[in-house]
Amino acid sequence: MDEQVPPEAGSAHADPGVFEARRAKAARWRARGVEPYGGRYERTHTTADVRDRFAELEGQTVRVAGRLVSLRRQGRVAFADLQDGGGRLQLFARADVLGPEPFEQFLELEPGDVVGAGGEVMRTRAGEVSVLVRDAVLLGKSLRPLPDKWHGVRDTEVRYRQRYLDLLVHPEVRETFVRRSAIVSSLRRTLDARGYLEVETPVLHAVASGAAARPFRTHHHALGMELHLRIALELHLKRLVVGGLERVYEIGRVFRNEGVSTRHNPEFTMLECYQAFADYEDIMLLTEALAADAAIAATGDTRVRRDGETVEFKPPWRRLSMVEALRAEGIDVLAAEDDAQARRLARAADVEVAERATWSEVVDRLVEERIMPELIQPTFLTDHPVALSPLARARPDDPRIAYRFEVVVAGMELANAFSELADPQEQRRRFEQQAMERARGNEEALAADEDFLRALEYGMPPTGGLGIGVDRLVMLLTGAGSIREVLLFPHLRPEAGFGGRS
Repeated sequence: MDEQVPPEAGSAHADPGVFEARRAKAARWRARGVEPYGGRYERTHTTADVRDRFAELEGQTVRVAGRLVSLRRQGRVAFADLQDGGGRLQLFARADVLGPEPFEQFLELEPGDVVGAGGEVMRTRAGEVSVLVRDAVLLGKSLRPLPDKWHGVRDTEVRYRQRYLDLLVHPEVRETFVRRSAIVSSLRRTLDARGYLEVETPVLHAVASGAAARPFRTHHHALGMELHLRIALELHLKRLVVGGLERVYEIGRVFRNEGVSTRHNPEFTMLECYQAFADYEDIMLLTEALAADAAIAATGDTRVRRDGETVEFKPPWRRLSMVEALRAEGIDVLAAEDDAQARRLARAADVEVAERATWSEVVDRLVEERIMPELIQPTFLTDHPVALSPLARARPDDPRIAYRFEVVVAGMELANAFSELADPQEQRRRFEQQAMERARGNEEALAADEDFLRALEYGMPPTGGLGIGVDRLVMLLTGAGSIREVLLFPHLRPEAGFGGRS
């Protein structure tokens, strides 16, 4: 009969009795001269090496190390599962091989302990690839039991707050973050291959601008000045284009003091890139390549499954005018002569808008409600209102409309791009309009950046720019339903008894 060692195959939170019992065991290891939090262990092979190269390694001595996830005794033998970054491998311990005392000490190990083990590679009678243990050493004593191996960590709050447990017991979670790394690497490869230069720009900004968002504020004591965590990468990167760096990009964290939802986290990762002597048509081609390459890196194909649908990232993608899409719904926003008439159009379409919503805000709301949810395949949504695009060039045939696109996939905005506004006088006028918005209480209106205006006054070449939400791209390519699933440490309310972000 199998004997489970120990019997408490834990919850995510060890009760005080279990915690104290394990701490007492750590003290007993020390008393016999074994430091339970040891130093370097010379590992010769990973668990994946042993499994994949069994034919070559059978009979040879290896040294493996990892976390014990189970331990069971059958009389004078014991079986344990060892987990490392490559997976799991069985350890097979025999009293007649180890000796009576080392065998009993092996049985004192517990699930959760980090151990090293040396011995010969073999198959058990049941056919399981294993290591016949000749020696074992405790490298890190676990004071809290692991979650039950059959049920894992079911409480999503615990999963996000204690991501280390989530990663330990859910291989599919580890795979998500392996894919995330592959996606980010792919973005870099695609841009590098096209001659883009990766740069780093400041995280602390004297002026929070470049996007419609509320910033986080901080204080620099030595300089005696207020600073902001950046809300976008845009204005510094365009300064570099002015300086002659014709193709630049940055993948970095940005910070927006806004609510938390399945698609929003106050701290997230953006890719922004800028190309001189280009416009948003050129950037469309680049966006298709970036996303298609990332899909292949993450899944091996340009097609991914999302909410029961097959999403095809292979170019070319559909291009859809916001104005034309709304017209197809029977809503002609260009026919609205003023804000009030635009609001009446929205209400006639059963779309609620703010009492004082402007024409551009009405258009944005209509598209959000009536058009975006239906866009499953990657789509370039064009013809955005200039009033909502203060850094983009206006169309000469209709100054209300900007040379701008958003990419929408599975009803979610993925990317945003412009033919960049290079006229310093027009940019100043747009900043002044934004200042009036701020004066009316819009905390997300862009702040004027005088140094950026000065840079434009030296002359910026025609430029196309792109911003991609990296976290959302990972969501789309891994099937995640929430941004928290693709962030290792999403923001949560402080836990009772704990300070800080977690």
